[in-house]
Amino acid sequence: MKTLISTLAIAAAFAALAPVAHAQAHDHAAARETAPTPSGVKATLVYQHAIPDVAGKSVKGVLVEYQPGGSNGSHVHARSALIYATVIQGAVVSQVNGGEIRTFKTGENFTELPGDFHNISANASKTEPAKLLAVFIVDTDETVLTTPAKQN
Repeated sequence: MKTLISTLAIAAAFAALAPVAHAQAHDHAAARETAPTPSGVKATLVYQHAIPDVAGKSVKGVLVEYQPGGSNGSHVHARSALIYATVIQGAVVSQVNGGEIRTFKTGENFTELPGDFHNISANASKTEPAKLLAVFIVDTDETVLTTPAKQN
């Protein structure tokens, strides 16, 4: 339990430093950027570090940037992923596991648990960009953090 609390404290501290992490992303060897998708979303791995005293687990930070009106399709994350996401600019609409559709504004956050299905992930604005920092606690060997949902 102490290790879990320590891990969550690390995630919360990293989220609080989101603007700093974004500014340092270009200097960090772990930064991996993707081009914006046709739906107007770009995800960049801005941080990763093995968690001391928790064999096989790492913290990975992903900056998600939404162009005005941008949205991610439905998706799932790595099976081992516990995610703490904080909106750092604008507002993001989110729905997980078919639950309530919620809008999170700058400074607000949400959690996704292992196995959750992310139905909606979108910029709430058609005119302003939005950004969120997703902090993953995940198996160190996980390289694919997000997988689009299969369409029937």
